[in-house]
Formats: sequence, C-alpha cells, structure tokens
Amino acid sequence: MIVDPITRIEGHLRIEAVIDENNKIVDAWSSSTMFRGIETILKGRDPRDCGLMAMRICGVCTGTHYQRSIEAVEDAFDITIPKNARLVRNLIQGALYVHDHLVHFYHLHALDFVDVVSATKADPAATAAEAVKWAGVAGHKPYISAEADFKAVQDRIVKFVKEGRLGIFGNGYWGNPHYKLTPEQNLIGVAHYLKALDVQREMAKMQAIFGGKNPHPQSIVVGGVTCVQDIQNPARIALFKQLLKESNEFIKGAYLPDVYMAGTMYAEEATDKDATLKGVGGTGGGILSYMSYGDFRLDDTGFYNSEMLFPSGLVLDGDISKAFDVDPNKITEDVTHSWYEGTGAPEHPYDGTTIPKYTGLEKKEDGYSYLKTDEKYSWIKSPLYDGKKVEVGPLARMVVGYVKGDKRITKYVGNFLKRANLPVTVLFSTVGRTAARAIETELMGDIMMEWVDELAKNAASGDLSTWTEFDFDKVSVDTKGMGLAEAPRGALGHWVKVKNGKVENYQAVVPSTWNAGPRGPNGEIGAYEGALIGTKVANPEEPLEIIRTIHSFDPCIACAVHVVDTKGKELAVYKVDPTCAF
Repeated sequence: MIVDPITRIEGHLRIEAVIDENNKIVDAWSSSTMFRGIETILKGRDPRDCGLMAMRICGVCTGTHYQRSIEAVEDAFDITIPKNARLVRNLIQGALYVHDHLVHFYHLHALDFVDVVSATKADPAATAAEAVKWAGVAGHKPYISAEADFKAVQDRIVKFVKEGRLGIFGNGYWGNPHYKLTPEQNLIGVAHYLKALDVQREMAKMQAIFGGKNPHPQSIVVGGVTCVQDIQNPARIALFKQLLKESNEFIKGAYLPDVYMAGTMYAEEATDKDATLKGVGGTGGGILSYMSYGDFRLDDTGFYNSEMLFPSGLVLDGDISKAFDVDPNKITEDVTHSWYEGTGAPEHPYDGTTIPKYTGLEKKEDGYSYLKTDEKYSWIKSPLYDGKKVEVGPLARMVVGYVKGDKRITKYVGNFLKRANLPVTVLFSTVGRTAARAIETELMGDIMMEWVDELAKNAASGDLSTWTEFDFDKVSVDTKGMGLAEAPRGALGHWVKVKNGKVENYQAVVPSTWNAGPRGPNGEIGAYEGALIGTKVANPEEPLEIIRTIHSFDPCIACAVHVVDTKGKELAVYKVDPTCAF
C-alpha cells in the first residue's frame, strides 16, 4: 500500500506498507519527500540572529524553534536570563502548546475518529444528553449542551450532504467499519470541531500578547525578552489571563470529554495486544521506548539545573518500573537510509553534516514508483539515542513523568485513567497517544494560570528586569552550545558551534526527525514505522487506520525537512545586506 501524501499534517509525508492476507500490516516505511537546508543557511551568521531564521523552519511550532535556537546561544556564552524572562518564555511556549494541541485534535486528527456523515442521523436531544454524560466523566460542565445548538449544526451538515458539497469534510472514508462512534457522538465531535475554529483564534492571541505576533513571535532575544511594556501593563496581563480562562473552559468542557468518549469507544483497539510490536498496549503502540529532554523551568537556578514541569528522562522497551537519565553525548544522527552523504558512522549534532544525495525511487513493472527501502528512502535523518530508536512527544512526556513519579503528571495521568477506568498500558497505543496530548493540554492550561499570576506579582513588586546584559565581543568567540527542551510534538534540540564570532556549524534535531525517521544503520525501526506494524486495516482501499495512527504523532515534516531540486541543482542565491534600513 502507498499513501502519498498523508494529508492534514504539516509538510510532505509518504507511507508505504505491506499487508498480509488478513489485512494486517507486517512492515512499513516512512519517507519525507522534502529537503531541509536551514542548517546550511545558518553557517557564517552571527549566532544572535539564528533564532529569527531558525523559527522559519516551520509555520506551526515557530516560537519553539526560535526559543531553542536562542537558548543554544545562551548556553554557548553562559548567559542566565532574569525571572521575568523565564516566566514570559514559559507563557509564550504554553500558549503555543494549548493552541497547537487543540488544533491538532480537532482539525487534523478528529476526523480519524468522527464520521461526519453519520452525524446526519443523530437525535439532537439524545446528543445533548450524551454531551452532558461525557462532560460528567471528565468532571466538568459541557461546553455545548443545548439540543438547539446540536440541531443547528446537524442542519448545516445535512444541507451540505444533500447538495453534494461537503467542502472540508469531502473525500473522507465515511462509513468505514473502523469508525466506532454512534451518530450522536459523531454530532458532538462535529459541533466541537466547528466551535474549535473560533476558540483556536482566541488562543493564538495569547502568544501574540507577549510574543509580539503569531505565528512568528519576535520578543525573545539572547539574554531574555523585549516585551517590557507588556509586563508593566496590568491590562495586558489581565487580557492574557482572560483568554486563558476562556481557553480552559473549552479544554475542560469539550476537548477532554471528547477524548474520554473516543478513548472508551475505541478501547478495544487500544488494548489489542495482537496489533502490537511487543505485545504491550494496543494498536499503534510501536517501539515503546520514550524520551523527554524536559522543559518549562520552574525556578531560576540555571537552564539545565532547574526543576522542570516536564522532567527529563528515558523509559525503554515498555518497562514502566524505571526511568533513565538523558545524556546529550549519546545523541547521534545516521544517514544510512536518508538522502544524504555521510561519514559512514552516526554523527553527533555538533559535528553533523547536511549534504544532499538524492537517489530517487524505483519504478516497477506495475507502473508505480516505490521507495528503495533497502537503500536510501527519506529526506529525514535517523536519530538514535545510544544506538536506540525512541519516541518523543506528549506521550513520552507523560510516560517519563509518570514513571519518575512527578507529582503533577502522576496526578493528571492518574485522574484520566481512573475516570476512564483504563489501565496505564492503554497509553501505549494510537488512542493513548491522543489521550496523552489531551492530558498534557489540561495540565498546561492549569499551570499557566499559576505562571501568569506569578508574573503579575513579580512585576507589581517592582522587578521589571527582562534582559541580562552581556558583552558579545568579550566572551569567548570559539564556543558551542545546545538548546535541548521540548516542543509540542516532542524533544527538540538545536546545536551551534561558534568560531571567530560566527556560526561554524548548526544542527537541529526535531521531534518529527525522531518519530518519522527511517531505519537506523542496523535496521533499527522508528516510531512511525513501528506503530504501523500490527495494525489491522478494514479496507485496503481506505487507509483510515494508517492515517489515524500517523496523525496521533501530529507530524510536522516541514520541521524535519525543506525544498531542493530533485537533481540536486541550486535553485537560487539571495544576498541580504543586514545594514540596510527597511
């Protein structure tokens, strides 16, 4: 089976899979069909400028690349930022998380669970009762509970179906037997999908308050942040808090109940051990090894010494009895199966190279072109931790935090599992990966309330410091640094080497590189590929199950790659005069 392109993601992704006579996937390959050259573009630049260019890696998780790049330079020059800057950065990143997770669930992933056409058969009164039921399971009031509201949404969908213009809901696999929700539950999902279009717009404003704009914030600089007036103005902080309060109402009254609903209705898949690589969890569980760099500093003792909201750690091979520390020196990237030239051995990011070597696809007798899976087959490199493949993302953060006994994460994960009446191993599945993202969103929405109050209190006390002064000319000009933290999709690292005050080498290893990367040098299987093996497909002509599992990772292939001519030719050269006044 070839699924190309995978839609409702950021970037370009191709999946090839082999299914047996029982429609069970027995092997799979993940390939990015784009090239990224950001690392090459940054060579020779002033390291303080890298963040503004690195954020253009992607149009979704922009602020995360921006901050990681800035932190790599701060690490290189041993700069500690003030408390206000830490809090503002946490709020900017937190706003990105809740916005990104909400958009992912409803507008990129929900239609893998929700059958839109089935919603036309729902009873609006029964739908209202169903909404109250699932909100009750989540322990909150339903965001939408009026029969009339559900009837209005249903009337719109019925009209679209009758006129044959489903628009954004067109070309779905409606009626596929692996859709499990009732008509009423489907109508709830559609209603919340449409409402989320409005809610996400308000969420985006939070990042803009302290970041200057969205999606590409501008207020983070080496040494701190620049939004002094926003910190001084109580009205700006109050606006952020009000938008956060409204966002949390939707998260708790719609998002969480919908995930409880989907998790319960798809529980059989989430606990199907026959559909797993290692007999633990359920469909989509995959390689069962998880890594988190840790993120969101809770104190000011230094970037890699602070207590973190998300702890750093590794959980390997599904063993939830212990967690291991992360050693950055054990991180490498391999290009055995990637369209790059390499040194013959996996490279640490400080010494990484990005030299394209496209070898194309193989055209077979059936007229189709296939990946050369025994050779090079993706523009994404293959990251390894101590020679092992690991999964990163919200599930990894929740698993690592839970295994390490983090009080907040244990509380939120425990509450979810208790209310859903599900075992912790259910997290090792496509459904569990989706649930982990929702759990994290609730946690983030709550902790941000604490951060915004802390910022307001600190500013009211007279502390308005937002930047640590440093003399770039007096610090060591030959140095290196790394910004290792988390992005909405998982562990994100930026590495920079500086020589004579300019960037000598730059590498970014992003979450979708970890998850979507091809086989390793010894055939090590990655997170996407491993999650697909064992998956049962109801209809090979409708790869719903493949798309559902891949979407559960929230792919951002643009982060992992960018554009090049297929023959390796240079497309264009641009020279920019940085002294020019615009």
